[in-house]
Amino acid sequence: MARKNATDNPLAPVTLAVGQEDLLLDRAVQEVVAAARAADADTDVRDLAPDQLAPGTLAELTSPSLFAERKVVVVRNAQDLSADTVKDVKAYFGAPVEEITLVLLHAGGAKGKGLLDAARKAGAREVACAKMTKPADRLSFVRGEFRVLGRAATPEACQALVDAIGSDLRELASAVAQLVADVEGTIDEAVVGRYYTGRAEASSFTVADRAVEGRAAEALEALRWSLATGVAPVMITSALAQGVRAIGKLSSARGGRPADLARELGMPPWKIDRVRQQMRGWTPDGVALALRACAEADAGVKGGGDDPEYALEKAVVAVARAARARRT
Repeated sequence: MARKNATDNPLAPVTLAVGQEDLLLDRAVQEVVAAARAADADTDVRDLAPDQLAPGTLAELTSPSLFAERKVVVVRNAQDLSADTVKDVKAYFGAPVEEITLVLLHAGGAKGKGLLDAARKAGAREVACAKMTKPADRLSFVRGEFRVLGRAATPEACQALVDAIGSDLRELASAVAQLVADVEGTIDEAVVGRYYTGRAEASSFTVADRAVEGRAAEALEALRWSLATGVAPVMITSALAQGVRAIGKLSSARGGRPADLARELGMPPWKIDRVRQQMRGWTPDGVALALRACAEADAGVKGGGDDPEYALEKAVVAVARAARARRT
């Protein structure tokens, strides 16, 4: 979920939503609008693109009203405002109008940084809406969605949902809402599987799981289905490498309880149990060979080879063979 600063009041004079995650940006706006309309049902909301906020427009929008109405002024892509309009906005920071909430959506990069710095210096309420590029962040997002909706979901169910849906937060949020609406009791991995079987089978992590378990035929089947349904090859090489690295990290760790190993290795306890089951046929040499195969495949799918699909198939077979080294 979006992160907010400590003094969080949706009706603060200025709210600054920073980042490029569209769902979180939209939610930041919705939160302010909902709070304003809770205070005054007749709140006027103006949602503006940068080219709609010309010099002088902000002064018009924030001028006192005969009816003293509450107003929310939303400015999207504030980093694209003209220099003259930025001057108007900065001047407004020094004398915000009562009953008016200004919401600035800013991408957070170098462009328009002067406006960003000025808003922060003026004490604007800030909501962080950065893109969630890491699987762990998306997993935390899903857990938070279930928590906000007041429902319990197992760690395995949350991971399965991320694996099945992918990186689109809107789709993840929609999937959580659907499961909460349709299913009673705790939501577990089996429930997610029933709802999202086709997508879960196409996930890059399914390919990796089958490969590190030494199930070459099933891994290749999952690989072909993944590619056919649009999974990016680079996501598959990443999942393969993560799976092999997890095997290597756990095999070199000292024995202990899953909770202790989880802290030491930076994995959730449930994943420790899963990797323990997957690592039974592995040897140190097998891990090294598999990592080399993953690196070669990664280079192949990023332009270093003529056939990304063939590079992936070679890597999947190599990982599956390495997983069976101790059994042969």
